[in-house]
Amino acid sequence: MSRLEAKKPALIVSEPLTKGTVSQSLSLLSGIFRSCYGPAGRLKQLHNGVGGYVCTTSQSSAVLSRLSVSHPVLSVLTASVQNHVSRFSDCGLFTAILCCSLIENFKRLNVASHTVIQISKHLLTLCMDYLKSEACGCRVSVDFSSVETPLCLVRSVLTSKPACMLNKTEVDHLTTLILKAFIFTVPCHVETNAVLGKCVVVPVKGRRVMDSTVLPGLLIETQEIELAKPLTVKRTCSNMIKIALFCVSMSGDCFNPEKGTITVHHGISLEMSELNQLLNIGKQLVNDEVGLVVCQKVIHPSLKQYLKENHVMAVDRAGLSLMEPLSRMTGSKPIASIHLLSPSCYGSLKDVRFESFASKCFMHLIPKDTVVCSLILCNRNETAWDELKRACETAEHVLQLTVKEPLALLGGGCTETHLASYIRYKSCSLSTTSFKDLDCSRTQYQLVADGFCHSLESVACALNHDDGEILTDTVYGHCWFVPSCSPSVSNWSDLVSKCGCGINGNTENLSWRLLRGQFGSPVIQGCPKEPSVKAADFLTLDCFAAKCSGLQVAVETANLILDLSYVIEDQN
Repeated sequence: MSRLEAKKPALIVSEPLTKGTVSQSLSLLSGIFRSCYGPAGRLKQLHNGVGGYVCTTSQSSAVLSRLSVSHPVLSVLTASVQNHVSRFSDCGLFTAILCCSLIENFKRLNVASHTVIQISKHLLTLCMDYLKSEACGCRVSVDFSSVETPLCLVRSVLTSKPACMLNKTEVDHLTTLILKAFIFTVPCHVETNAVLGKCVVVPVKGRRVMDSTVLPGLLIETQEIELAKPLTVKRTCSNMIKIALFCVSMSGDCFNPEKGTITVHHGISLEMSELNQLLNIGKQLVNDEVGLVVCQKVIHPSLKQYLKENHVMAVDRAGLSLMEPLSRMTGSKPIASIHLLSPSCYGSLKDVRFESFASKCFMHLIPKDTVVCSLILCNRNETAWDELKRACETAEHVLQLTVKEPLALLGGGCTETHLASYIRYKSCSLSTTSFKDLDCSRTQYQLVADGFCHSLESVACALNHDDGEILTDTVYGHCWFVPSCSPSVSNWSDLVSKCGCGINGNTENLSWRLLRGQFGSPVIQGCPKEPSVKAADFLTLDCFAAKCSGLQVAVETANLILDLSYVIEDQN
């Protein structure tokens, strides 16, 4: 008998935020997120300890999925951010940086944690009410009848991903393609519960970004020899192509001995029985005027030959990923049995063509009504392509979220500094009753509010990676970046031309405040105003839904971590 090891007692750590190791790890994690942030963010290379694939990225989804965090407190933070990214795709770094900054700023205060939590909840409510009100000065309406604002949203996503290695011409080209692809997925006939279609990304690595294009319908990679053959597809009397979609194997070896035993009479061949059943299915498909058969798995060569002789095109090994968009595009229902075939399962296509792109050959399935499209995405190498694919998927998701809620927030740090200015203004005019409701003093409230505002401003500061000064104006509360190595001048107006989001030009006699100061910066008098005139066509915008969720997740996660009294770990 092996020797039994005695159970170890659980490891109990009280007040984990007061421990030096947690503070150091939190500071390091915050530094990683900050250094990734924005168009000038620094790239990270992530790989495991035994080699293998190396990921070069600055995107939160890639960093968090590959970053190993051991301490339970930090695991709570990263899990919260990952959950936000899985739902919204965007503003992951914003959420992570703000959460880290809130924890670091709040734990410096000589205020009880439950009081800090109560006040920060109140400040979050002030922010959310303001962002959702018509009086909000840091949001813009998105009108999809015009392309300017949606293009700004997509461009802002692409330019914030430096590992994609795109120049301005390439950004403009991809921005147009992504918006075009998104428009393809919007149903032509709007119903009560309209559902957006799907954009399928087709990878082409080692080619110029400018070779990227978007096509209506789906592309299925095929053999090169098919291109040389004349394309003859059986059509119905309405000149449409009827399609059958199989999600079951049609290879003739469907019997799986692991699922049980089967009794076979003498002289009966299972293989021939299966093949005869497949050929019977083929005859029914021909009689039903089906012109195209697509199988997720393998089609038996004899069935393929039979269908070909009867002018029915057969495509196998389509893969699971194409089943849902194929079904959606054609109206066909995936057939899961070779023993039961209902004509109601068939769908239809407008046309089928062969296309050649780069060194690849594709069968192009063209639907009558386009709700599915194919984005042929090119980039110079595999690393840049992987990053670009993530960026394009994020941009598409941002457009989907914006259709549901057609609003956007000003980017480039301007929403953060504007919100900070608004909170400072509101905190000065709070009534005595409010302090009683929050069970805190005016001093405590001001300390927490100042820490909250500095945390917001620190997110804006994280956009600057070149040691230049960062300013906010006292009229609109926007963020302005002074180029590094600028000469010392008495008037900041001589060094800045546009705010971070690009909506304000330096055409007024504005007053300035440095953002890199410590707690107790001078309070702005009056509520920050909304700009009356747009100074640029190319605004930097953020997804409204994603940023509002990121703000809530950051504050709520910071409050949760501040409220932790014990961490109990099982050592067995």
